[in-house]
Amino acid sequence: MKATVILYTLALSIAHTIHTAAGEFNPLHHSGPASPYFDAPPEAEIPEETPGGCVVDQAAYLVRHGSRYPEPGSFTGWQNLFQKFQNSSYIASGPLNFIPTWTPPVDDQPHEPLFLTSTGSREAFDLGVQLRKRYRLTPGGANFTVWSAGQQRVIDTASYFLRGYLSQGNYLTEPSSNRGSIVSLPDSVNFTFADSLTSSNGCPNYNLGNNGSAQSNTFRQTFQGQIARRLNKFLNGLVLENTDIGVMQDLCGFQAEVDGDTRFCDIFTPSEWLNYEYAHDLNYYYGSGPGNPFSATVGFGWLKAIADLLNAGPGSIVSAGNFIPPPLIMSFTHDNNLPPILSALGVWNSSAEHGVFPLPVTHIPRARRSFRSSHVVSFRGYIALERLSCSNPLPSSVKHEAGKVVPLPGTSPESKKYVRLKTNNAVVPIPNCTSGPGSSCPLKQFVTYVNKNRATAAGDFVRVCGLEGVANATGEVDFFTQVPSKNAQSSFTELPVS
Repeated sequence: MKATVILYTLALSIAHTIHTAAGEFNPLHHSGPASPYFDAPPEAEIPEETPGGCVVDQAAYLVRHGSRYPEPGSFTGWQNLFQKFQNSSYIASGPLNFIPTWTPPVDDQPHEPLFLTSTGSREAFDLGVQLRKRYRLTPGGANFTVWSAGQQRVIDTASYFLRGYLSQGNYLTEPSSNRGSIVSLPDSVNFTFADSLTSSNGCPNYNLGNNGSAQSNTFRQTFQGQIARRLNKFLNGLVLENTDIGVMQDLCGFQAEVDGDTRFCDIFTPSEWLNYEYAHDLNYYYGSGPGNPFSATVGFGWLKAIADLLNAGPGSIVSAGNFIPPPLIMSFTHDNNLPPILSALGVWNSSAEHGVFPLPVTHIPRARRSFRSSHVVSFRGYIALERLSCSNPLPSSVKHEAGKVVPLPGTSPESKKYVRLKTNNAVVPIPNCTSGPGSSCPLKQFVTYVNKNRATAAGDFVRVCGLEGVANATGEVDFFTQVPSKNAQSSFTELPVS
């Protein structure tokens, strides 16, 4: 029996690989926050590769934790659906013929909700390997520090990233080499204010602007009933309700992550998946993204801190800090803490795109829209800012003198500096600042854009959030350069990577 299950799961995995390998529609690329990580498609046809003549000499990432088991509330929905299927007598046919065989993919209920799945661990490990190979910003045997919000799944993501990034060297005979350290910050608290990787919880007014659930639920009413009526034709003796549809679509991404079962992915049409995705887009756009008037305010602290580090350059001391961050600055958090960075940057919310922004609630805009939750808040989704150092590319023929390594273009002191934004590896143009190589933004122009344009748009954190008179309230982020930080109440832990 066990061998049969293994073979069946393997067959499902192979079938799904074949289904998507031919370039056909992939529901897992349209499942919003339930999507396993995938590289987002290019935006404005900008190549993801580092432009010729350039190297990345510094980069900063804000990463959502890897794939996890469901939250307790969502898991209750899975259990209720299972009980509905089990406590009725019916005939299931067509795309629903598997329903009588289905069981929720959680086998250790007290532990597994909220924790990383094995897929999430692999996603984080793979990111470490990828960034080691992509940038080579630190020597192989160097110690390396990352930052993490404090919930276990986030810390675990940071830990598995370190294991991938540092997966070289001998840890037994050289215990001081290749060691990872995690600076952890209190998770989802209100007493560290902006000095946090979950800063929205430190802004009392933030929830006043959070209208994501209401907007997405309004849109779901336009399509879930139609799906239920279509699928009920394949059930004799059982009736699906509108609310069952949302649970079943959620199970596509989650079950694919937990045990590789994609049967729920196959019962919905591409248009139904696009509606499902857009409901999530509305939730994030109006909840934690540009549609929340307080979003830019809570995202600006991280953006300002990173802009200062990029302006100073790798290895520089910033703001009289006691710690110099590595040239690859990695921070790990939750899904709702990524859209505020996009709001702070002023991307994906142009009023010039009439009929697209603000996102309509009654229909999906026909014009191409750039704000897609699947491209940012997928599991292990990220926002990255890369500092490019650029000069003329290598000529077609290069002279070599014995004993001398020819310097790479971009590594000379006179090289010019630029910044580019990436979400899930896709380059996103910074508004009105794309004159550099690969549509990047000149560093000085980027710093001015952040310190003037975006600072004005974000406003003062203490004032906007209604914190005047609150002791220790701050809108500044110091945890990258103060380790540990008293304001952020961070702690420093060395991770034995063995």
